Amino acid sequence: MRMTLHTDYALRMLIYVATRPEGVCTVNDVAEAYGLSRNHLLKVAQTLRGLGLIETTRGRAGGIRLAKTPDAIAVGALVRATEEEFSLAECMQAGGRACAISPACRLKGMLHEALAAFLAVLDKYTLADIVHNRAALGPLLGIGAAA
Repeated sequence: MRMTLHTDYALRMLIYVATRPEGVCTVNDVAEAYGLSRNHLLKVAQTLRGLGLIETTRGRAGGIRLAKTPDAIAVGALVRATEEEFSLAECMQAGGRACAISPACRLKGMLHEALAAFLAVLDKYTLADIVHNRAALGPLLGIGAAA
């Protein structure tokens, strides 16, 4: 299983915002901390806002902040919401080509089981679990005195 960059960046953005002691930052702050494209992160911020995970404020004192507490943001739910497709093999894709052994193949069932296990593990965690070590994350992200 490989997540899209959009999901990866969504997780990174949430980690950054949750690590900030004051709880507010800008997309530029996130882009600089991770060395990522600001334009791509703007799209990610739109997605996260649409999911109700962040709030955005325009203007000089504006920025982004979490709309929920970190313990209310489930990692598995975020991944499900941001991933477009969970096809681990071509035979699992909607409209994918038919495989010659499809009628007798057991691999597809195994891959579905593996995907379910992957998501089940992510369902056990929240953003709070990821940022439990804020003091170590802060300096790595260029955030001073992360509390």
